[in-house]
Amino acid sequence: MRSFVALVTLVLMSLPVMASQGMSLEQIARLQSVGQVAVSPDGRHIAYTRTVPRDLETEDDGPAWNQLHVIDAAGNSRPFISGQVNVGSISWLPDSQAIAFLAQRGDDSQRQLYTIPVAGGEAERRTRLDSAVAGYSFSPDGSRVALIALEPQSAEDRRMAERGFDQIIFEEDWRPRRLWILDLEAQGAEPQMVEVEGSVQEVQWSPAGDRLALKVTPRQLVDDTLMFQRLRIVSPDGEELGRIENPGKLGPMAWSPDGQQLAFIGTDTIQDTREGRLLVASSSGGEWRNLLPNLDGHVWHVGWREPGEVVFISYEGVEARVGQINARGRNEVTLLQRDGLVFDALSIADDGRLVFGASTPEHPREVYALSRRNLEPERLTRSNPWLDEVRLARQEVVTYAASDGLEIEGLLIWPLDYDEDQSYPLILAVHGGPEAHYSNGWLTTYNLPGQHAAAQGYFMFYPNYRGSTGRGVEFALTSQGRPAMEEFSDLVDGVDYLIARGLVDPERVGITGGSYGGYASAWGATYYSERFAAAVMNVGISDKISMLGTSDIPQELYLVHYLTWPWEDWDLFVQASPIFFAHRAQTPILILHGDADPRVDPTQSRILYRYLSLQENPPPVRLVLYRGEGHGNQRAASRWDYSLRLMRWMDHYLKGDGGAPPDYRLDYGLNLGD
Repeated sequence: MRSFVALVTLVLMSLPVMASQGMSLEQIARLQSVGQVAVSPDGRHIAYTRTVPRDLETEDDGPAWNQLHVIDAAGNSRPFISGQVNVGSISWLPDSQAIAFLAQRGDDSQRQLYTIPVAGGEAERRTRLDSAVAGYSFSPDGSRVALIALEPQSAEDRRMAERGFDQIIFEEDWRPRRLWILDLEAQGAEPQMVEVEGSVQEVQWSPAGDRLALKVTPRQLVDDTLMFQRLRIVSPDGEELGRIENPGKLGPMAWSPDGQQLAFIGTDTIQDTREGRLLVASSSGGEWRNLLPNLDGHVWHVGWREPGEVVFISYEGVEARVGQINARGRNEVTLLQRDGLVFDALSIADDGRLVFGASTPEHPREVYALSRRNLEPERLTRSNPWLDEVRLARQEVVTYAASDGLEIEGLLIWPLDYDEDQSYPLILAVHGGPEAHYSNGWLTTYNLPGQHAAAQGYFMFYPNYRGSTGRGVEFALTSQGRPAMEEFSDLVDGVDYLIARGLVDPERVGITGGSYGGYASAWGATYYSERFAAAVMNVGISDKISMLGTSDIPQELYLVHYLTWPWEDWDLFVQASPIFFAHRAQTPILILHGDADPRVDPTQSRILYRYLSLQENPPPVRLVLYRGEGHGNQRAASRWDYSLRLMRWMDHYLKGDGGAPPDYRLDYGLNLGD
């Protein structure tokens, strides 16, 4: 009898862990989530978009679909525009009777403005511009709409392009975004262009009806949209009524209900790495007031609950808070804060009802609502009901001291079936920016599959190293002008902290991340090669000198990152470039990059691959370029390929025998028919 029991036990122990015991990559690939949210002015309905990944076995490849759904007064959600559609920039008409959105439908050659009645019926196209509508805002009575669209290409330029004269004149042949006003009540009316100095990025019509707030840039170039957006107040016929000369980066803006004040998210100086200060100015522009000057966090969402009360969402550490403060900067109160409930969208009804997009460690972004009468937020959507049956791993907030004593915070996902008598491999997940941060919500994505890694017996650690947002301006500036110095020391200090806790095997540590996180991964595989047994670098930086010369954001890099040009301090750029430490590299590194990336040119990955492969004793290295992808993958096929390659590389070098890289070909596990 004992022999039989022992045999059964041995057989059971040898069986592979089934995907049902944790999250699989297939499940990550089909996760749906809420995108934009917009509550109707009367508070009775909530429109939201739902992101639905494509099914690679039954649909053509491409980015995820974005569908329009509506929640009624009883809390019931139903699809309004679903299937293979892409709906964006949703809002409500002022009378709450219809939803507006941007889409390219039917015979549209460009994205246009549509409206659809909330009571039911077909969507109606409201514009027929020659270029795509990039933004819009309705007048308070709904009779007119302000539109933003690129200045149309001239007939002569179109004709010559059709004949093959389609050359690019780099950073010179850009066209500005123009402001247009369309009279919706005049039959057959054409949009009228409003003369505005600069290129218009956003428009909001004042509730008073007599003016519009605009974000404008000198040119329609990415660097300008990042660093040089400025606020202008104009009349509907284009007369300038005021200016707000905000410095640096600019975030969302919102008119007060009476149209007398404008709240916006900005910066204190042009050197601030990220917008995050809550500011208010008058309807005529001029000076502004910082409502939260001592906030050790970043505000990224703003609205008004009544004329004198500003509602905001601030990110403080790894948590989020919904607060309210009057326009004079007094009587601040916290309306809602729950550990592990991270808000990242805000919409406010006329009656003060607050609607959010929010995630938790248990689910991606869903719709939540909070009325004036309720103290608890109500979850209104369930995009992935099957997720309730998936066993998820523990997610912990951790704090540790960096080598110089600075406190660093991060998030740790534990192995699903953790055994305290074992030490485990670790995947270090480094965020980009560095002016970004991880929050204590849903962390699992195609390129950072935390819950799947946990199901496969990994720790996955998400540190908010110095330079991250969520800790105030001073903390965000600590890495400025010091690339790859203390900011990356924070990463290995975090690894050492987990090793000291007895959780992680120091011989089985991997590192991955995208953009600045890809830079950190390259740094980990070269400068810190002795610390990492595997690295996966995504759209990362390897040579600081050529990166600045090939990126579409050179001014942003100078003003908020380096604070100096290469020719002013060549040594700084050399010392912070992984290629100059290629001779140290022994870490197996998988390099992944979109071949159409304008932010970090794919030459950054090519040159690192070449320098590593030319070493006398090169480490295992592989370069994968994704056709047509930019700064991060959008298509379902390239995301699926990425997820499989990432985990196979980590498994091979952190859990397997290592050695030469695995076969470059993949079994995608897809039934594609004939």
